[in-house]
Amino acid sequence: MDPFSHILLAYLLGFGLWGPSGLQFVVASAFAGALPDADVVLYPLASRFPLLRHRGITHSIVGVTILAVVGTFVVPRVLAWGLGPRFGAGPLWDFFVALEVGGLSHVLLDAMDHFSVPIFAPFSLQEFHFDADRIANIGAMSFTVFAYATMLYERGRVALWIWEVTAWILLAAALLYFGIRLFTRWSAGVAKRRNGFDEVIPQANPLVFLFYGRSESGGELHLRVARYHLLRGFLMLTASLTVPLPSSGPGPVTGLPEALARSYEPARQASWFLAETHHFGESRVVPGGFEVFWYSLEMVFLGRAAGVLVQVDGPTGSVTTRPVWRDPRRIFQLRS
Repeated sequence: MDPFSHILLAYLLGFGLWGPSGLQFVVASAFAGALPDADVVLYPLASRFPLLRHRGITHSIVGVTILAVVGTFVVPRVLAWGLGPRFGAGPLWDFFVALEVGGLSHVLLDAMDHFSVPIFAPFSLQEFHFDADRIANIGAMSFTVFAYATMLYERGRVALWIWEVTAWILLAAALLYFGIRLFTRWSAGVAKRRNGFDEVIPQANPLVFLFYGRSESGGELHLRVARYHLLRGFLMLTASLTVPLPSSGPGPVTGLPEALARSYEPARQASWFLAETHHFGESRVVPGGFEVFWYSLEMVFLGRAAGVLVQVDGPTGSVTTRPVWRDPRRIFQLRS
């Protein structure tokens, strides 16, 4: 999730706990909402210590708690220096709780999508993800923009009680949104198992999901995708794709199945998000060879998917890759 959404959720949760009488703790919570992503400065050490990677130890309960303990003695002084003595006053315990709540809200928000977080690291390296929301959701992003614009507009223009009511309404709306997302994800999981798919991929509409299946047998990779509405059922026939594995190696490519096989690994190597997210492909014959578009089913924005366009030369079998944003024809042609 984007840092603005992290800060907003932490701010609203802090307001829900302390209200206008504890603004210093609300601000501390908002500050902690963005703090786990400071792990990007540890990137040079990540190759040697994997837990220091982005979404590593700082995105766990232990990591958040360590940051909160250190921050308890640092953040009040920073707030007092930047915003005035009032914002550095108050019990250290409240500052600790504010920082803990803000940090854990960051972990929860990141776990809402497909990219997982090691919640119990370093004691367990198992990573968790709810698959309940999109990485880039225009609805959630619009709410964040609306919330910031409303609070900035009201600052100094309205009575205090109006600002309080606005904050409570925004907090209720955020909690309702997460409640709906988690409940519909649970419902989609039941439907997924009933229909024999492996994974659930959320869409912008909380009632719509992609069901995804992946298996290997007989030297072939089998991919299946279907769009499902929790109230209306399947919105499209299941799209399936069979990719011969492994590729036959260098040499001429004479058909679409071999073009899929020849392009699959180069596409995954050309894009980390394609390799780490559920994906699908489309192929077609073009002059001189074949064109294959491998794309992520999760990195989708305004109907366009992030992926890799692979050109396969027919006579030589050579491939060239190019990252693109493109509108897939098969999967997203039926929208609701």
